[in-house]
Amino acid sequence: MSDKFQSYLPKKSKLKNLIYEKKDYKAVITINREKKLNCLDLETIQELILCFKDAAWDDKIAVVVLTGKGKRAFSTGADLDEQQKYFLGNPNDYYKWMYEFIQLHEVMRNIGKPTIARLNGMVVGGGNELNMSCDLAIAADHIIIRQVGAARGSVAAAGATQFLPILVGDRRAREILFLCEEIPAVKALDWGLVNQVVPYEKLDEAVDIMAEKLFNKLPECLRYAKQQLNYWRDVSWHTTIGHARDWLSIHNLSGEVKEGISAFNQKRKINYKKVRKSK
Repeated sequence: MSDKFQSYLPKKSKLKNLIYEKKDYKAVITINREKKLNCLDLETIQELILCFKDAAWDDKIAVVVLTGKGKRAFSTGADLDEQQKYFLGNPNDYYKWMYEFIQLHEVMRNIGKPTIARLNGMVVGGGNELNMSCDLAIAADHIIIRQVGAARGSVAAAGATQFLPILVGDRRAREILFLCEEIPAVKALDWGLVNQVVPYEKLDEAVDIMAEKLFNKLPECLRYAKQQLNYWRDVSWHTTIGHARDWLSIHNLSGEVKEGISAFNQKRKINYKKVRKSK
C-alpha cells in the first residue's frame, strides 16, 4: 500500500465504537458496544465500513476477522433505541440509514480478502446478516443465532432473505425467518450457518488456526475464488436490495414497526392480536 493513500484510512483514535487491530497478516475488527449487546447504530456502521476498507487497502493484511466485545453478543443487529428516536416514522432518513447498511455488506463481500466471523455470543437479526456476509464463521458453543424481523416489525432484507436459502436451503430459511426461533450452536453447525463450534476458551485459537490456513494460500486465487463464489449471492442481492430499501422505508410508517420497536424498548411482549385487528 502506497503512503499516498494513508490519509484516506481511519485513525484508531477516531473510532468510537470499534476496536481495530492489525497484527502480522490479520486484521481484527471488534464491535465495542458490549453494554448494548454490540448493536449497530449509524456511527458504528460507518466505522465498520472504514475499517473493512482499510483492511482491503493494506497489502500486509491477508485475513479480516469480525467479532463483538465480551461473551454475551456478537451483534444483535440494529440499535432499536436509535431507530425509535430518529428513524421510526421517518422514511426519508431510514432510507439513508439503509443505504449505509447496504454499503457495509457490499464492502464486506467485495474486499477481495477472506473474512471470518468470530461468533463470541448471540447472533441476532442484522448481526446474523453480518455473520453471513463473512466468508467463514467459527462459533463459541454457547451462542445462539436468531432472526427476529417477523416478530419485531421488520423484514430481514439485508442478507438473510437473500443468503439463507443458499446457505441452509429454502425450507430451513423459511423456518428461520418465519418462526424467529433460537438456533443453538450445534444446530447452526448442522445447518451450515457456521463452519466450526468450539468452547469459548478455544475460540481465539480456532480463529488463529483458520486465519493461518488462509494466509498459506495464494492471494489472487483466493480473491477470484471469492468473487466466483459470490455469484448467486450477488444475483439475489442485486435483484432485491433496491426494492427492499424502498419498501422498508415506506413500511417504517407501519403500526407493526411502531409496536415491534416500542415493545422491545419497553421490555414487554408484542400484542400480536391487536396488530392483526387493526388491519
